[in-house]
Amino acid sequence: MLGKVFKAYDVRGTYPDPLNEQMAWQIGVGCAKYLLGDAEKAGESTPMMRHLVVGHDMRTSSPSLRDALCQGIIDAGGSVIDVGMVDTPFVYFAINHLDCAGGVQVTASHNPPQYNGFKVSKRKAKPVGESTGLDQVRKFAATVDQNSKETGTGHAEPRDLWDSYTKHVLHSLDLGGKSIKIVVDASNGMAGTMVPKVFGKKGANIDGLEIVELYFDNSKGEFVHEPNPLVPSNLRDLQEKVLDEKAHLGICFDGDADRLMVVDERGQIVGCDHLSAFLAGWFLDKHPGASIVYDLRSSKALEEEIRSKGGTPIRSRVGHVFMKQIMSEHNCVFGGELSGHFYFQSNFNADSGAIALATVLTALAQAGKPMSELIDPFRRFPQSGERNFEVDDKDAALEDLQAHFDGRGAIDELDGVTIDCFDNEGWWCNVRKSNTEPLLRLNVEARTDMKLSEILDEITPMLGQPVAH
Repeated sequence: MLGKVFKAYDVRGTYPDPLNEQMAWQIGVGCAKYLLGDAEKAGESTPMMRHLVVGHDMRTSSPSLRDALCQGIIDAGGSVIDVGMVDTPFVYFAINHLDCAGGVQVTASHNPPQYNGFKVSKRKAKPVGESTGLDQVRKFAATVDQNSKETGTGHAEPRDLWDSYTKHVLHSLDLGGKSIKIVVDASNGMAGTMVPKVFGKKGANIDGLEIVELYFDNSKGEFVHEPNPLVPSNLRDLQEKVLDEKAHLGICFDGDADRLMVVDERGQIVGCDHLSAFLAGWFLDKHPGASIVYDLRSSKALEEEIRSKGGTPIRSRVGHVFMKQIMSEHNCVFGGELSGHFYFQSNFNADSGAIALATVLTALAQAGKPMSELIDPFRRFPQSGERNFEVDDKDAALEDLQAHFDGRGAIDELDGVTIDCFDNEGWWCNVRKSNTEPLLRLNVEARTDMKLSEILDEITPMLGQPVAH
């Protein structure tokens, strides 16, 4: 049964079948054994190295799964710092703030309410994915003897860290005396708790900030719309509200508030690669010559902006495991993913929806221009958006794709297959395999609409059956 809920980057499944309290207890044991052992191998001996941070989201199944998880951690000889109902980046903060061996957030992010799961982090809030420890957690959980318990002095204690977390987030916010009105769609998720606590009810904690609240009630663990801001239809209410309120911009968070999407003052959705380009320029003005990491599906406009500002652009595989690793290895000041994850050196190289909001507000205030005017220059290349194709043999399709375009441009396999003919033919594309489905995912960008249409006509017949999106 455990094999059904362990995914590439986290643990996730429907509640109570297959994911239930018994399984949560096993996973707690597995997390403790792996995370405490990992810290011990690293020679860590600080007072909090036997402690794990545990938080949970607003789903109705989260408290009982949290309790079972915590008991598993304790039974395996660890201690728990229970930070309560928080957004996922809060757990990343708490791990570093308290110097713990790691932590777990009980959440299913943007999935429907019948789902739940666990996001696991190790020391310094480094992500635990399939290749970075999650497989070991699964093995420990699968082989645990339910009748054996260590005789340690492990315990669980609640800890309220909201004041410290608020100071940490607001360190990135400076409106410089400007007045900004925004609409925030919390998606009935954890932003409904985080935003009022950090920024104040309707922005009351911040001089000059007015927040119009949309779908902030998370008391029932249900969603008015799917808590996934990447789906355009989920942004319609936000777009309308921005126009009705004549707001400077709109923000939509996902379920656990680690991702966000921006809508400009015209109600137009801002692509996360375009937003990353704007923020990259802002960061490079403050940190000349710094490195910026971005996921390889991003617009060429982002790479060009980083270079034009004197920075070093670094392409990354898709996924927070890879983004955070590059943030650390290359001392990057900022990173952005097409999915709405934004990473900050000042946040232990981790992603944060709250700090992303604070940074966007600060950069907007300092620019003194409408968001649309700031973003429009980065919309200069037509994009296909991500398109999915169903195919039986994904590897064979990728091999055929490489053979077809061999000699026409640069080809690499950093993540799937990227074919770059931008300089000679005016287009590039990336095709990646889905981790969980028989799908290939295509992203194409071109210099002109005509070239985009031409290359889509050439590539799509090679990838299988298009899936409606």
